[in-house]
Amino acid sequence: MDQTAQLIRKAHDGDKSAREQLVEKNLGLVITVARRFAGRGTETEDLIQIGCIGLLKAIDRFDLGFEVKFSTYAVPMIAGEIRRFLRDDGMLKVSRSMKETAGKAARAREELEHALGREPTLEEISAKTGDSKEEIIFAMESAAEVESLQKPVLEGDGNSIFLADRLVGESNEQEELVTHVMVQEALNALNEEERFLIIMRYYRDQTQTEVAQLMHRTQVQISRMEKRILQKMKTICKR
Repeated sequence: MDQTAQLIRKAHDGDKSAREQLVEKNLGLVITVARRFAGRGTETEDLIQIGCIGLLKAIDRFDLGFEVKFSTYAVPMIAGEIRRFLRDDGMLKVSRSMKETAGKAARAREELEHALGREPTLEEISAKTGDSKEEIIFAMESAAEVESLQKPVLEGDGNSIFLADRLVGESNEQEELVTHVMVQEALNALNEEERFLIIMRYYRDQTQTEVAQLMHRTQVQISRMEKRILQKMKTICKR
């Protein structure tokens, strides 16, 4: 049994010292996750404190019979605690109406793009939602998320490159673990067709044209689907 497993067993038996050692041992993991949520109106130090609550919950709930490493189990718990804080107690609660306006505008844009075959104008989105152009702009800006490490920095009919790929030389093991767990969460939330497209494009290195042939779609349709799915994954990783 490794040291972490020994400490978890002791913590479950009521050893407060072992619990504190586990927190200290995994503090770097909490910091790594907390930094993913920086720039949302809450100090990073506060996010770290909230993340530590998630870490403690992970310590208490971890089953030594799980066939995963404790750190892999802890990441979603830490991230989930921070997300709940931002949603319920942070600035997102204040701007809930703006989030609704932004969501309505996003849905209208997607519907209009499908109907018109082109990117709709702000005036067209405003007419469809019933909100003023100023309200839509303000809501979209207020609801904007920080850039994800999973946002493609190079797209086209060839292979896309994620921002995380550009940072791989600077990342550490904890950062790579957090990225892996969050991306896996996003993949699991996709439907079968969406997951197939992403796997073919980013895990099997297929071009959009090749994927279009496999899915019996046009390259343009695949391009639009991919853009929508990547945005969906980014939202899942940050919610």
